Amino acid sequence: MNWLDDIKWTDDGLVPVIAQEASSGKVLMFAWMNREAIELTAKEGRAVYWSRSRNKLWHKGEESGHVQQVQEIRLDCDNDVVLLSVEQLGDIACHTGRHSCFFKKLEADHWQEVEPVLKDPNEIYKS
Repeated sequence: MNWLDDIKWTDDGLVPVIAQEASSGKVLMFAWMNREAIELTAKEGRAVYWSRSRNKLWHKGEESGHVQQVQEIRLDCDNDVVLLSVEQLGDIACHTGRHSCFFKKLEADHWQEVEPVLKDPNEIYKS
């Protein structure tokens, strides 16, 4: 039996993935992986996700240069969520130019942006 067979995949062959910064424990982003993506991640030591919007593999940082070097891959108790412990190169994980994708905090009855833009996305994604 292959280690990939232990993962409980969704009906469309995906598993949810949380990327957590190894040094701080901060959650950087949420994404999806298919079998090929997690195999490549384990083999290459850098995060590869499945882009549902583009319907293709997405090597994190392929356009932005903001690569995630994987320190550890974990599977939760139900075998249906993957946790990546990563080093975020370039300090930006979010396509909005922020360190984390979770930059909005609920305050009273509205979402407040609580993390600054570190780099203008137009400078990151030139194409």
